[in-house]
Amino acid sequence: MRSTRIAVLGTVAALALGACSSGGSTTSEGDDAQGDGELTLWLAGNDTPEELTDWLVEEFESTTDGTLTVERVDWGELLPRLQTSLGNADETPDVVEIGNTQSPTFTNVGAFTDLTDHLDALGGDDLGPEGFIEAGSVDDSVYAVPYYWGSRYVFYRTDLLEAAGIEPPTTLEEFNDAAVALTTDTQSGFWLPGQDWRNGISWVFANGGDIAVKEGDQWVGQLSTPESIEGLTQLQELYTDASKAPKDGEDAEPWTAFNNGDAAMFMAPGWARWSIAEELTENVGAFALPGADGGAAPVFAGGSNIAISKASPDQDLALELLELIMSDEYQTMLAENGLGPANSTFNELMGAEDDEFATAALAAAENAKLTPAAEQWAAVETARIMEEFFAKIAQGQDVTEVAEATDAQLEDALN
Repeated sequence: MRSTRIAVLGTVAALALGACSSGGSTTSEGDDAQGDGELTLWLAGNDTPEELTDWLVEEFESTTDGTLTVERVDWGELLPRLQTSLGNADETPDVVEIGNTQSPTFTNVGAFTDLTDHLDALGGDDLGPEGFIEAGSVDDSVYAVPYYWGSRYVFYRTDLLEAAGIEPPTTLEEFNDAAVALTTDTQSGFWLPGQDWRNGISWVFANGGDIAVKEGDQWVGQLSTPESIEGLTQLQELYTDASKAPKDGEDAEPWTAFNNGDAAMFMAPGWARWSIAEELTENVGAFALPGADGGAAPVFAGGSNIAISKASPDQDLALELLELIMSDEYQTMLAENGLGPANSTFNELMGAEDDEFATAALAAAENAKLTPAAEQWAAVETARIMEEFFAKIAQGQDVTEVAEATDAQLEDALN
């Protein structure tokens, strides 16, 4: 495991050194380095709707006389492509979307431009969620700001719950009971593939557990604490009694099983709403996953940060693009498309007050958590430690033994 961590971090450190030696500047240093007026923006996956990228391209050309190329990079390819491109001025994207869990690795090695002096122009005190800012910061300097957030909540078939005489649950225990009660020979009460740790970790958080915490200068695994074990035990019961998803399955597109009639409930970020089959929409509701004692459970916050590559030859123009992304117009479009805006003043545009999907998203966002803001977290993702751990829980292995072994892996990778 340590060799994996060193390999990942060695590559990232190399890109940072490349950025420092390539002539790239930081806007906070006042360098006036200029490129050729052509900027490249990397966006991860397809979460950003095409209408938003079309607006960016047109508005960028109109306001700067420059040319913007938007390139979509699959999530699975993002880390390796960043590791080989960020430190090279000829290959780097000028502005890049990066997963909130990946931000600490790149910010800590100096791959991004310091944006601290420009925060007021990017949203100031309204910029958030706060956890995203922390993930993009080193000490008191901010290198990656929030792009969009997507709190995870539960989508459910209102007709199936009604037929079973089940009200939307208000506690985690009630949710677990409902999931089991809705399960049949052909239908999952709750669709949860084994490797889907980003949803599964909510049961750990809801019981007061965590992934890892920093004690002094060391990260200490927390999956084997009594609180985490309680949540993982509950989760294993769901895997066994309420989910027919593959025990080694990944978390991709849970709405597919829902659309096919194979699941009564699933959990996903809010933008999943637009992937639900049209013929089902009249019978679909939403609620925030309830906590152990009621209210909204702490869930893993989906979403991304966005940053300027330190190796970009046109720092000033890249900053103008970032300001466009943080503009009222773009933030409005994000919110209206169900993507949590980086500027919280636009949250209310995510839906009307009587829109239960918007209500669920905002309720879930209040307690949402991120992964540990550890410099080496990318090594954990690259080694797929969390996916393997949750798959073992789903497959019925001893919860405590697996948790203790995984804590040791986490500590090896993070320290």
